[in-house]
Amino acid sequence: MIPTCEEVTQLVSESMDRTLPLGKRIAVRIHFLGCRFCRRFRRQLLLIRKAGQYYKDNAAEDKDDHSLSPEAIERIKQSLKSSEK
Repeated sequence: MIPTCEEVTQLVSESMDRTLPLGKRIAVRIHFLGCRFCRRFRRQLLLIRKAGQYYKDNAAEDKDDHSLSPEAIERIKQSLKSSEK
């Protein structure tokens, strides 16, 4: 029996965390043959997963690139102090 779109979206979500049993994987693939919306949903989930993994892997490196130098922080503090007067 071919699963509904609701069932397929649930199974696709589950497949991101664990390997589905062979029968369910086959049923999902058969459903994909006729449903472009579920195929698109799967591609979107994979893109979100890939983006999250990229962010996780590169967040520490990027963090240093966006921080202010001690000199810049001091200039901002001095500017704020002078604007308060």
